[in-house]
Amino acid sequence: MADDGKTVVLDVRGLHWASEQGVVSASLGRRPGVLRVEVNPVAQTASVRFDPALTSVAELRRWVRECGYHCAGRSVPTHVCDPMQEPDPPSGRHGTSAPSALEMPGHAHDRHVVPAPAMPAHPRHGPAAPAQEAPPRAMSPHDAMGHGGHAGMSMAAMVADMRNRFLVALLFSIPIVVWSPIGREVLNLHVPVPFGLREDVWALLLSLPVIFYSSSIFFDGAVRALRARTLDMMVLVAVAIGAGWGYSLVVTLTGGGEAFYEAATVLASFVLLGHWFEMRARGGANDAIRTLLDLAPPRALVLRDGRQVEVPTAEVVVGDLLLVRPGTKIAVDGVVEDGDSEVDESMVTGESMPVHKQPGSPVIGATINKNGTLRVRTTKVGSDTALAQIVELVQQAQNSKAPGQRLADRAAFWLVLVALAGGAATLLTWLVVGAAFSLAILFAITVVVITCPDALGLATPTAIMVGTGLGAKRGVLFKNASAIETGARIEVVVMDKTGTLTKGEPEVTDLAAAGIGEPELLALVAAVERESEHPLAEAVVRYAERRDAPVFQARDFHNVPGHGAIATVDGRRVVAGNRRLMEREGISLGGLMSRRDELASGGRTVVVAAVDGRAAGLIGIADAPRDTSAAAVAALHDLGIEVVMLTGDNEQTARRIAGGLGIDTVIADVLPGDKAGKIVELQRDGRKVAMVGDGVNDAPALAQADLGIAIGAGTDVAIETADVVLMRSDPLDVPTALRIGRGTLRKMRQNLGWAVGYNAIALPIAAGVFEPAFGLTLRPEIAALSMSGSSVIVAVNALMLKRLRLPGRTE
Repeated sequence: MADDGKTVVLDVRGLHWASEQGVVSASLGRRPGVLRVEVNPVAQTASVRFDPALTSVAELRRWVRECGYHCAGRSVPTHVCDPMQEPDPPSGRHGTSAPSALEMPGHAHDRHVVPAPAMPAHPRHGPAAPAQEAPPRAMSPHDAMGHGGHAGMSMAAMVADMRNRFLVALLFSIPIVVWSPIGREVLNLHVPVPFGLREDVWALLLSLPVIFYSSSIFFDGAVRALRARTLDMMVLVAVAIGAGWGYSLVVTLTGGGEAFYEAATVLASFVLLGHWFEMRARGGANDAIRTLLDLAPPRALVLRDGRQVEVPTAEVVVGDLLLVRPGTKIAVDGVVEDGDSEVDESMVTGESMPVHKQPGSPVIGATINKNGTLRVRTTKVGSDTALAQIVELVQQAQNSKAPGQRLADRAAFWLVLVALAGGAATLLTWLVVGAAFSLAILFAITVVVITCPDALGLATPTAIMVGTGLGAKRGVLFKNASAIETGARIEVVVMDKTGTLTKGEPEVTDLAAAGIGEPELLALVAAVERESEHPLAEAVVRYAERRDAPVFQARDFHNVPGHGAIATVDGRRVVAGNRRLMEREGISLGGLMSRRDELASGGRTVVVAAVDGRAAGLIGIADAPRDTSAAAVAALHDLGIEVVMLTGDNEQTARRIAGGLGIDTVIADVLPGDKAGKIVELQRDGRKVAMVGDGVNDAPALAQADLGIAIGAGTDVAIETADVVLMRSDPLDVPTALRIGRGTLRKMRQNLGWAVGYNAIALPIAAGVFEPAFGLTLRPEIAALSMSGSSVIVAVNALMLKRLRLPGRTE
């Protein structure tokens, strides 16, 4: 069935625990028009695919708020995109704007990477798609991506809130422990109870701030989960703390007895402590997005009515003329109207060399103008800019679920159910064997606490976020989590030749002169070729310019279609073309014939030059390999991956390129329609195959391959079909992508193994299975510390992926 939906990344704040993602997923998933929901508690965002005919972004935002979480609308930074967010519609439903697309650097404005929903247009942006929703208010530059300012907490504010709750819980838990049986019997503390109160009454009073302030976050979250008809960690912690404190309250109100307020309050303290540390750790997983957000300049210099006006970047509109001085950043995407300069695009494309810009050249927002002053006419603002759409593409990849994560999410739900059932079973079992109710409920609470599945919920999202972030910093854009996981399993990489392994344009590779000096030969031939528009002629002229050959003027130029050209240069008759032209002119190649045949057999196109009726030299021309192609092949071999070249060129040309690069297998003379079939043949023995290409004819093969990788300078259809986009058009980024995939999958497996193994070992200990024989047991507060520590370990282990060594860089 066709899926005509659109995908939007929403800001969803207040997700303190990984398991809370199920509340948003369950609630939105039942709404009309919602096709898929993928929530990322680490990034505090959710990717929602929806049918715009049935619902809108405004309604999605309202439904998130009904879950009990804050949602400001689309999770796009205001200093990259338009600062306005969609309001709740007064009535009915609204359509959404037409999709925009990510434009690849260095291309005309009709080049795209992948469709992405557009943000609402600024009121002054000029024509916009119909049914745009009017923006209700402007937001500060740090509102949208968790930098504060909203009613909903940013990650930093959530961390601070968690710290404050912990400190209050700790402050009151210490005196509770002092006046508890632990204080008297274990710590040997005998302190009189103030005001002549009973110990349990005094402990009750001290526990009130812990329960009604510090622990309120658990009870509130439990209510949200139950309303959404799902179970999460909040339910478990709320049940554990509520049961312990509630039992103690009943004991106190019925005349006193053995209460354990200390268990409930210390339990809350340790859970808060563990998650304070864990939230601080996983906050580092979003460094890539933060780095991208910080690229865009906050203000721009606009020429209006002949005056220079400095305005916030969010107020720049399509059609504005920007003045970009040397050393400053270009605010938004546009086209140069006046000026020449070099622009550093490395922060967006990863391309290390500055790119020359002149009138008519496209420029990318957030890039740096190096030396000349430019006047740039704005063509794209807000979510239409390349940087904004890179951010959205990375966010969608971070929010997407790898197959392993989907299984973990389902397991986490059932683990909550197991924890609740296990707690009840533990309580009943100990009562049946004759244990005191106070001991039985302590064991039950411990089981509920220690089985919390937060580590399981964090196991893969944190690793996925770090992995996609690593890729984004290198110009490697993964479109989804499955692409990362598939990249880890690739065994064969098939690479298109032209435009992928090679530069896609002819270059002079060989020059041989006979009876004349090479500089003179090159100058004479270049003078003839300047009058021609043939690609081979352009290659000769470029080569002559690089060699600083003398510049002569050609006269009496005569083009011979399919053969070459003839002209008079510096008083001499120069003939430049193929062997048939020489035969027509009655010119013998003599000793150059063997050299000409040698070049031709090596896959070169040979231009023969004659001066005044005598053969004077040969120029070999070929599509030269990219500078990093050999290093890319070597890096793939280091990963144990077979490299295959797939091309429509003849066998000789293909083997010349392959031999120089160290490629294992060559498949040549392949028609465009047969490329996908060759991929199928490679897949038949069960091997995982990646295809790297850039052209329209590569799209079927990219779709057929287990992993499609598009070179960023390629065509729209190739880029949209692929799973991974290489922004820099650098073959060396292919092994980079696969190494990131392997590293990420390794961290995912480590984290899942830890989370599952921890619960398998901790659960029977918590239930008291080993208590009768070995005296081995856990108190609820120790279980809380263990559970929280497990989540911290998972988050920190994922962050260690940042130390992954990648090809071509020294980490």
